[in-house]
Amino acid sequence: MMKLTFLGSGCWQGIPAPFGDDEISTKVEGDKSWLINDLSKCNELGFKEVDIVDIAAVSRDVWQSRLEKADVIMVGGGNTSYLIDQIRKSGLDNILPALLTTRVYVGVSAGSMVVAPNLREKEMQRLYEEPIIDDATNEGLGFVDFLVVPHMNSQYFPRAGELVNEVARGITTPLYAIDDQTAV
Repeated sequence: MMKLTFLGSGCWQGIPAPFGDDEISTKVEGDKSWLINDLSKCNELGFKEVDIVDIAAVSRDVWQSRLEKADVIMVGGGNTSYLIDQIRKSGLDNILPALLTTRVYVGVSAGSMVVAPNLREKEMQRLYEEPIIDDATNEGLGFVDFLVVPHMNSQYFPRAGELVNEVARGITTPLYAIDDQTAV
C-alpha cells in the first residue's frame, strides 16, 4: 500500500519526521526561494538528512540508489508538464509504486498534481500560466482518483482562485482546490 501526503506548498503539518528525505527537483524559472523554504522546513522537522535528486541530470542507477535510501520522497513544485515528462523519461514512474510501499510520498505543488489520473494540462495551464511540454503526456501517475489544485488564494498565482470553478465545471474527476496551508 502506498503512503501519500499532498501539500499545496506551505503546509507542513503531518509530515513524518525525523527521517531521511530525498527532494526530486523540477524545472522552474526565476526565484527559487520557495525551494529553500521547503528544504528548511525539512530541517526544522528534524529530518536526519536531505538529499536533492535531479532525475533529469543523473543516470537512473544514481538517482534510484539515492531514493532507495530515503524514508520520504518529496517531489517538488515547478512546471507540472516538465515534471511528468521527466518522471516518465527517467523510468521513475515504473519503480515509484514499489518504492512507496515502504516510503512516504510528499507532493509539493506540481508534485501533488502528477499523482492524479490525468493532468488536465490545458485547464491547469490557464490557472498557472506555465508552458506545456509538447511531447509530454496528459496522463498522470494515477496513484489517486482525484485532482489537486494547489496554491488557492496565493499571491503567486492570482488567477487560480478566479478560474478554478470554471475548470471544475468542465471535468468529471473530483478536484481538491487547496491553499498553501492545506494538505489532502
